[in-house]
Amino acid sequence: MTKKKLIKVALIVIAVGILSAGGIAVYMFNKPHRDVQSATIDFTLASTALVQEYFTNPQAANQKYLDDAGNSKIMSVTGKVSSISRDMNNQLVVQLQDEGDTAGVSCTFSAATNASAEKLAIGQQVTIKGVIRSGAGYDADLDLYEDVILEKCDVLNP
Repeated sequence: MTKKKLIKVALIVIAVGILSAGGIAVYMFNKPHRDVQSATIDFTLASTALVQEYFTNPQAANQKYLDDAGNSKIMSVTGKVSSISRDMNNQLVVQLQDEGDTAGVSCTFSAATNASAEKLAIGQQVTIKGVIRSGAGYDADLDLYEDVILEKCDVLNP
């Protein structure tokens, strides 16, 4: 093969690689997001029970609440509102935690569901639907308990 043909083939291979990578990037960027609010609920439980499962055996809890691809199953969690705040994206974050518990469930709402959470009050018993982003744990270095974090949340019953 001559040097010109070799350069031509190499440029064609590089161009095909760049076009393939660009196509994959466009596909992944435009991939539809998971619609948690219209999906059916896989698990219904109390906030204290969910936290306790993660403290007792985090691997078993992850196996139970995550699918094979690592995506969370849809959760319905009932608990007492202990705090309401906003994150840096101006999304409401509702903490479900009973008095005396070391950790709770932190529920982050989306721009589309913020309105349903604005009606909540501290001390109110509520059921919230969402997906797990991370489980509860204990950080020995900081001597700090970490909450279960739910995202894409919405209020089921105030």
